[in-house]
Amino acid sequence: MQTPLSQLPIRRLTMDDLVACADLSEDRGWPREEHKWGLLLAAGTGYGIDDPDGKGLVTACVLTRYGTGLAAIGMVLVAERHARQGVGRRLMKHVLSETGSLPVTLHATPYGRPLYEELGFATTGRAEMVRGRFIPSGPQPGVRTRPATAEDLSAMLRLDNEVFGLDRTHMITRLPAFADQLRVAEEEGVLTGYAAAWPNMDTHVVGPLIARDTETAKALIASLAEGTDRPLRTDIDVRHEELLAWVKERGLASIAFNAMMTFGAEGLPGDWTRRFAPLTVAAG
Repeated sequence: MQTPLSQLPIRRLTMDDLVACADLSEDRGWPREEHKWGLLLAAGTGYGIDDPDGKGLVTACVLTRYGTGLAAIGMVLVAERHARQGVGRRLMKHVLSETGSLPVTLHATPYGRPLYEELGFATTGRAEMVRGRFIPSGPQPGVRTRPATAEDLSAMLRLDNEVFGLDRTHMITRLPAFADQLRVAEEEGVLTGYAAAWPNMDTHVVGPLIARDTETAKALIASLAEGTDRPLRTDIDVRHEELLAWVKERGLASIAFNAMMTFGAEGLPGDWTRRFAPLTVAAG
């Protein structure tokens, strides 16, 4: 007799589960995104339920912790054959119990938002996903950028901590190996922004994008676009209206909107005015 879904054990995932996680993404019509899954499973904690029939995973998600200040939940997926049976809710409740009193954030699709609201998450903002081939036009941003070097890492970490509001060392130090491009902007020897472009299927995702102002963000995006022949994709906080208008004028089109939601906190720490795009919405 088969064990009911409600009684199947939830376990922690490891890097050995990377292909199973990618299979689960594909099952739900998402890209496989093995490169991103690899980062999340290495820097965060994956949770999942094995299919008793040996058909991979019933459900999975990843929790990324930022010290004692915040955790982010992402990649919440349920296999199509087990959808609408409460297994996603059960997994989310388990992960929230693992975080204790730690505030939690996530980016929700319109499909997942009702479940998160039922669990107590509140919408605190929106991010717009844009994608397309970047076509330079009009006046070029007046901010100079350059490739990041190993000597820039400590300054990047200081800037990121200030803007994100929490220590992301375990994520940012992985960027040189994870990203195909990593660039910085500086003025008079002071770092004013940085951005990465990392491979995701047939695109390059721009993120994180941390910048002193919109002109600096534009310059970083333009410089990353010069270094790739792939379409760009990124998720920009909708409050950055000028940057969104600028990228759309240069070939990127709106694909979707995600709700930025929090649990146990009224909003995110840090300085949103300098936080233009996340490394990935799955990691907050």
